[in-house]
Amino acid sequence: MAASLRSYKVAAFGQPLREFDDPLPVPTGAEVLLRVAACGVCHSDLHIWDGYFDLGGGNKIDLARGVALPRTLGHEIAGEVVAIGPDASGARPGDRRIVFPWIGCGSCSLCAAGNEHLCMKPRALGVSADGGFSDHVLVPHPRYLIDYAPLPEELACTYACSGLTAYSALRKAGPLGPGDPLLILGAGGVGLAAARLAEPVLGKAPIVADLDARKRDAAKQAGASEAIDPTAPDARKSLLKATDGGVAAAIDFVGSQASLEFGMGALRKGGRLIVVGLFGGAVSLAVPTLPLRAISLIGSYVGSLAELIELMALARAGKLGAIPVESRPLDQAQQTLNDLRAGRVVGRAVLRP
Repeated sequence: MAASLRSYKVAAFGQPLREFDDPLPVPTGAEVLLRVAACGVCHSDLHIWDGYFDLGGGNKIDLARGVALPRTLGHEIAGEVVAIGPDASGARPGDRRIVFPWIGCGSCSLCAAGNEHLCMKPRALGVSADGGFSDHVLVPHPRYLIDYAPLPEELACTYACSGLTAYSALRKAGPLGPGDPLLILGAGGVGLAAARLAEPVLGKAPIVADLDARKRDAAKQAGASEAIDPTAPDARKSLLKATDGGVAAAIDFVGSQASLEFGMGALRKGGRLIVVGLFGGAVSLAVPTLPLRAISLIGSYVGSLAELIELMALARAGKLGAIPVESRPLDQAQQTLNDLRAGRVVGRAVLRP
């Protein structure tokens, strides 16, 4: 086993990642040390790198309090167990696992209900604790490790956030009947995962909207019934006509003012809009439209450990198709963040130490 830990960390918000060479941690208690085989690069990594979320109108959520620097990014992690603490039952060296990264305090009512991802005192890997832009990562307990065989590790790791986020949002959008159209806004890594998952989870081929023609093509390949440009003239009007008055559910994987407004306008009466994306901005909402149209506005944040276990069971059974994945060496972590911000990544970019 290596004697040191090589990682790429945020040393100052908004500044280029720095390479670190630290002593390799020794797991204690129930901790497990994994050698990282693959780590997906997510839009959330961009926000953590920036150090804030954009609320629109010049307002921001400052992440400085919750993200102590330096911090190793990366929460979509697959790897091999190389060492375990004395109390780490259920794991052994050689196990190849993906990691559930959305770890909570373990003692609050949310954690007790199985909603660690919503804990107010999070210990999430790649956010509150060091993550997978590294050659090793320390995991607090074996229960956060999930077998991914026979999947390739570069695909399996993406299920820990991209796949899980899409799966949890789709569950909130359902159930949907034969005459209930589904709209997906945004065909980035998470949106493409949702387009692929919509059929096995909801029995529905979704309509996908994205500005980028390449991503619309990728959405069709992922199972979309139709892919539209939301900025095209009369795009919303045409969608309302094609769906006989609007969609039953829309999932916004962008989270911008424009995407939210398009999604709200595309709903039929009684429809649901699930907001996932964190691009940023603000909208002005006419409150009476909520009861008059009987629509629901729902936020969805990643997903639970139980949902990831369900998702991996589907994936390992071969019921999910693959999304486009591009593997890159770990030393391209900074360039990959730059490419992601510039919209040059189709599907998911995965770092491999």
